[in-house]
Amino acid sequence: MAKKWIPDRDQASAGEVGAATANLQPGTLLGFSGACGLSDIINVVTLGVPRWGLSHVGIMAEHRGELLLFESTTLDSRPCVIQQKLFNGTQAHRLDDVLTNYKGRVWAHPLSRPLYSFESQRLSDFLVGTIGVPYDQEGAMRSAGIGLSWVESLFRPEDLHTIFCSEWLAKAYCEIGLLLTDDASRWNPNRLARRLRRNHVVLKPRRLK
Repeated sequence: MAKKWIPDRDQASAGEVGAATANLQPGTLLGFSGACGLSDIINVVTLGVPRWGLSHVGIMAEHRGELLLFESTTLDSRPCVIQQKLFNGTQAHRLDDVLTNYKGRVWAHPLSRPLYSFESQRLSDFLVGTIGVPYDQEGAMRSAGIGLSWVESLFRPEDLHTIFCSEWLAKAYCEIGLLLTDDASRWNPNRLARRLRRNHVVLKPRRLK
């Protein structure tokens, strides 16, 4: 039986949060654990610990000289800074704005090494090129293994016409050669974080909020 993964529980002070966000780099994985029932359910079905495991993930990447958080979500009330509109699906935001309003815990999972410039550019090109793709609610449920959906996912090819959060990140890490996968659509937030840690792609997470 797979072990439940528990992120670092050391809570950072306000000053430490500011320092941590200032030092983030392209490719850093951001893990979110919402303080709500939906987040709890996602954690339970993906072998995470409610209020500590990951119910949502995003990734840091550069766009026009600014480091942004790229995420696929339906729960953000701020317009995407690239599309300049509210959208349910792939979008980008300034991390400080997200941290200010997010109800729950947030961790940064730094890469084990900085990206080379060509890797960072390739990451940005992929993410910006797939901004504005609608959210994949059914795919998120299949990746979580709700009911018989996990079995169904084994027979479904990768489909990026709609995208959920960890699917986008799995494909992004695959695009820059840090994750080997033939189907990004099978990855849920906790499974993706566990694999990246196990493969030494990311280091021990740091608490941001």
